[in-house]
Amino acid sequence: MTTTRTISSNVSQGTLASGRLFLLELSSNSIHSMNPDGSDRKTIVTDCRLPDGIAVDADAGHIYWTNMGSSLSANDGSIERADLDGSNRAVIVAQGVTHTPKQLQLDKDGAKLYWCDREGMRVMRANCDGSQVETLVESGRGDKDRHDQNKWCVGVAVDRKAGKLYWTQKGPDNGNHGRIFRANLEIPNGEDPATRSDIEVLFDHLPEPIDLEFDRASRVLYWTDRGDPPRGNTVNRAPVDATATPEIVVTHLLEGIGITLDVAGNRMFVTDLGGSVYSAQLDGSNLRNFLYAQGNLTGVAYAEV
Repeated sequence: MTTTRTISSNVSQGTLASGRLFLLELSSNSIHSMNPDGSDRKTIVTDCRLPDGIAVDADAGHIYWTNMGSSLSANDGSIERADLDGSNRAVIVAQGVTHTPKQLQLDKDGAKLYWCDREGMRVMRANCDGSQVETLVESGRGDKDRHDQNKWCVGVAVDRKAGKLYWTQKGPDNGNHGRIFRANLEIPNGEDPATRSDIEVLFDHLPEPIDLEFDRASRVLYWTDRGDPPRGNTVNRAPVDATATPEIVVTHLLEGIGITLDVAGNRMFVTDLGGSVYSAQLDGSNLRNFLYAQGNLTGVAYAEV
């Protein structure tokens, strides 16, 4: 099912007044904080190293983010933590541990951080202080595999209740080789990240799937896709407990990347490399482009703080 939504400017400002957005700007290596309508924007962190994924622990007063590193050919990615205002900044996963960390998710109940390592071709996790780094999935190894974009892991989501892990392998640009996978949170006994037998492909032949978000209440998976139209440069969703064709709920993004959900508020927020920030209801209606030409934007996180 394909649904085309028109951009609306009739969203009530009152419905966009709570919570806080945390936004990564790749072009300035910065992190910004703002109200969900784009007002009260503050730059809270500078001098990042190609930031891509961000997660917020409002209760602990922390933000976490991934740095892809100064060179995508080098094994110099890292993960940092800071207070919500950007103070008390600290590296919790140092360079040399993860190659090119991308989307980052906080599993609050499990007290773990999960991320995808693109050129490292891995799905990884660690404790929230950066200790006990583990590789859960390894889709390839070595320089030869690293040049195969079908093996690049990018977006990640966690379903703690069902004990499941989701991730994207984007494939070549606009290649229609993109896939979304699912596996258990724990590697089966006697198996390893490269040979585990519980991996299943949920969706394939996607243009270029990037970041994931999981609505635990309705058990629906959302993702951005930055491939060519009509199926690319979109936000898509599909239930995870039944066989279904993905539904396109937002179109006409400019290289869509980040997505975050405010399920209680029935809304999503989306970023693209073209520098836009969008809000919409979870079904894609009332789409509003409330910030544009903001540089190259990557990850975004919403939190009640």
